[in-house]
Amino acid sequence: MSWEENVRKVVPYTPGEQPKINNIIKLNTNECPYPPAPSVKRAMDSFEYETLRLYPDPNSGSLISALSDYYNVPSDQIFVGVGSDDVLSMAFLTFFNSDKPILFPDITYSFYDVWADLYKIPYKQIPLDEDFRIKKEDYYIENGGVIFPNPNAPTGLVEDLDMVEDILQNNNEVVVIVDEAYIDFGGKSALPLIDKYENLLVVQTFSKSRAMAGMRIGFAFGSKKLIGYLNDAKFSFNSYTMNRPSLELGAATLADKEYFNETCSRIIATRERVKPLLAELGFVFPDSSSNFIFAKHKTVSGKKIFEELRSRGIIVRRWDLPRISEYLRITIGTDEQMDTLISALKEIV
Repeated sequence: MSWEENVRKVVPYTPGEQPKINNIIKLNTNECPYPPAPSVKRAMDSFEYETLRLYPDPNSGSLISALSDYYNVPSDQIFVGVGSDDVLSMAFLTFFNSDKPILFPDITYSFYDVWADLYKIPYKQIPLDEDFRIKKEDYYIENGGVIFPNPNAPTGLVEDLDMVEDILQNNNEVVVIVDEAYIDFGGKSALPLIDKYENLLVVQTFSKSRAMAGMRIGFAFGSKKLIGYLNDAKFSFNSYTMNRPSLELGAATLADKEYFNETCSRIIATRERVKPLLAELGFVFPDSSSNFIFAKHKTVSGKKIFEELRSRGIIVRRWDLPRISEYLRITIGTDEQMDTLISALKEIV
């Protein structure tokens, strides 16, 4: 018997490229184009590096306390992890243990099927409609759990809270996860619903709107019972998931609400300015409420545009997958970066 027969084999998630090229315009991973809040810089300058010899607080008390104050949610209804990917992975492991398939859209964050395969969770991908919208009625079938992003990735479309609540009402015997990585750029958070629905988990991140992708900070809100189960799984897996700098700097960024609001407003303003410019060039796209635009050209192939942009030092994201192979996901950068992009697209198309 070969040892390889007992290896858990999965097709891994493919992250956006992190190119080792100088002087590029990187619009492929939805990172914030602006630096973290000044409060983070001050916290970095005063960080006591000698404390790195000590284990971090396994309960992540300082960060959870700051999140509790900021969002007005009790500490025992908050869970934190190493980016929202870690939080979501722990949620899959904890809550999706039925022999019935979990449900998520066919065009969505491509980590969901990877986690399902990794943890041997049966799943069913529910097709979005022709406008890339979730059809709530398709989630009325028997299942072992539901997860979807809002706004969705990579389409950027946001669903209203009535739709979210409808799915919750028709799935009250399973855990429903709403992945809100991009909620700060448009739409209303499902956070107010956690006290109404004990089975709702709302997941967010500091990677996008708070410009801290490099620190890997994610968090979730839910009922006390849900969060308790997540913590039980975490402490059975790794007690020290959050490092000391992440805990301190994560708490610090919440102290600068004015900078956060300003940064989100700048990104939204740039996104709205760029939409008609792309349309004038012959691009079509869903009406994004995120920090990216998911666009295809009416006549020029997505692959050609992707390659031509790269040759000009501009990197965007493309998937060679059914229904979306002609689309490019373009992260919203600074106004200067987006103007350079538009100039390049004028030459290409």
